[in-house]
Amino acid sequence: MKLTTMTLIASVLLVLAVPAQAAGDPKAGQLKNSMCAGCHGIPGWRTAYPYIYSVPMLGGQHADYIVAALKAYKDGERNHPGMKSIASSLSQQDMEDLAAYYESSYNGPAQ
Repeated sequence: MKLTTMTLIASVLLVLAVPAQAAGDPKAGQLKNSMCAGCHGIPGWRTAYPYIYSVPMLGGQHADYIVAALKAYKDGERNHPGMKSIASSLSQQDMEDLAAYYESSYNGPAQ
């Protein structure tokens, strides 16, 4: 009995210790990325609004990071008018799908 209880407790703790992965669908994300590709899909692209800066490429980025960043824009924790506007229109599933697509779409460094 004692061994069974200890095994059960260890199993539960092991499951809880595994980090949650974004549960997105890369194929669905590819169909939803039209708002993203205009800036994030162009190697070397620089935007001029609200200030000039290099737009990061998203291909190969960790899905969990992308989801966290989109949530931060949506919640106002990150401040960029364009990203805030786009992120505010996304559902949790949309964010996870886009993140899964970009995580799986790395083609190497931009030429």
